[in-house]
Amino acid sequence: MTTLLAYDPGYGNIKLYGSEGGLVMQSAVAIGEAQQIGRMVGLRVAKRPLCVETGSGVFHVGANAHDWGRPVENLDLDRLTGAPELMALLYGALTQYGVSAEPVSLLVGLPIHVLQGEDSRGVQQAVRDGLRGIHTWLADGREQAVQIATVRLTSQPVGAMFDYLLDDAGRMAASRQAALKEEIGILGIGMNTLDLLVVRGGSPVQRFTAGETLGVRRLLALANHDGAFSLAERDAQLRAGRFALAPAVAVWQSEVLGFVEQQWGDTFRRFHTIIGAGGGSLLLKDALLRRFRDKFHLPDDPVIATARGMYKYALMAAKRSQRD
Repeated sequence: MTTLLAYDPGYGNIKLYGSEGGLVMQSAVAIGEAQQIGRMVGLRVAKRPLCVETGSGVFHVGANAHDWGRPVENLDLDRLTGAPELMALLYGALTQYGVSAEPVSLLVGLPIHVLQGEDSRGVQQAVRDGLRGIHTWLADGREQAVQIATVRLTSQPVGAMFDYLLDDAGRMAASRQAALKEEIGILGIGMNTLDLLVVRGGSPVQRFTAGETLGVRRLLALANHDGAFSLAERDAQLRAGRFALAPAVAVWQSEVLGFVEQQWGDTFRRFHTIIGAGGGSLLLKDALLRRFRDKFHLPDDPVIATARGMYKYALMAAKRSQRD
């Protein structure tokens, strides 16, 4: 018997979703040491982030990780193919979620641009090879282990689509069946990428499907001219409401909507629904509503929606295989 688990290796947040619900952990990782500074008179003791030790070294992961070591911020494609810092983040997320004693069947959501291009097959195979197998690590000094038995890949926007179409048990929601017969647009704005996907009859419409690195990191870069803070530190300030966005947000909004206009134009009017996903869609909610009006659907939690939708799909697929 295997445990179903959906995994979205986002550049802003690592997301897991399974039978116990969802987990969102900031994708902040730093190289550091296992020990910590002792208590100092007159200062509060800062809460240390989770410390993950692997064969590649010692890492602090999650919120405030960059306070505890040298920040590692790899936004390159290679990050997804088993980079040590991403594996440390995954191990940290698995530790917090609860490591399964049973083998894990992992459904992974990737950005659109990873699934396109001449190198896409090689990259996808590298992702599978990096995840499949038995993994061991130390989390705050405690031994942890998990066996990832199978790895399946899909795009992150597909997860958002199934979150919209399926209920929590993986059944098609009656009120959403009509959408399957028409075109569904998915607009995902994560930390690194802006993904556009249109699905008709269960297949992608190639000319409306595209991806670009215009995610929230572009907004943070526009507003962080001096480079005094790391990307994760600026992201944490943004989440806490301590980061002034104007006028950078106006520039970023124009870039995002310009890319959408370039790819979709006015043809979005024929789409049944346009689903927003990712934290960026929440930041640009008002602009997207003005653009798409009543066609726009924003999930109750657009950050976890991709992983939650992938898990719903995994439940549906598992039930189908049992019937067959």
